[in-house]
Amino acid sequence: MKKILADCRLYGIVDMGYTKPEQVEARTRALIDGGVKIIQLRAKGVELPKVRKWAICMQAICRERKVIFVLNDYPEMAAEIGADAVHVGQDGGSLADVRRIVGPGVIVGRSTHSPEQALQARLEGADYIGFGPLFPTGTKPGRKSIGLQDIADTQAKVGDMPMFCIGGINGTTLQQVLHAGARRVVIVSWLLQQADIAATARAVIRAIEEN
Repeated sequence: MKKILADCRLYGIVDMGYTKPEQVEARTRALIDGGVKIIQLRAKGVELPKVRKWAICMQAICRERKVIFVLNDYPEMAAEIGADAVHVGQDGGSLADVRRIVGPGVIVGRSTHSPEQALQARLEGADYIGFGPLFPTGTKPGRKSIGLQDIADTQAKVGDMPMFCIGGINGTTLQQVLHAGARRVVIVSWLLQQADIAATARAVIRAIEEN
């Protein structure tokens, strides 16, 4: 799984704020068909039995296609269902505590919002980080955007740890983000709202690789 993670360029998220329950399976498959190799379930404020049901569904699809399945926010549930990875925010506790819950073989990601937080996550042993939000985004309403100026320097400092830039990235802003030094990106609402998610994902991955 670590080798797959290193090769990932586009990180997909099935966000239940933009996805109807009956769309979970189809959207997971569409992202995979588009070449996405790491997919997260994000279900903020949803009853845990529903989250568990969707997580089990997505995990089965991802495992069948050799794609990393990430559960957002719930290390205990990730350990229970055998998820490939768990992602936690800055308020998600220490990464050492998260690892004690999920075990040594599970990928652990951390959201970071500054170069300092990015470096701290590396020191704590994160397997990858999200870095943003670069632009204002409806996915994280009220959170201040951090801009593009620190991307290249932070990427250099975290070295070979995968750093996925996130927040307001879409078909218009993608090239700005890549020109600022990003090697990997997360795209959420814009990608999920495309008529052809798979084709759009392929185009994004191609743009990243060409850059």
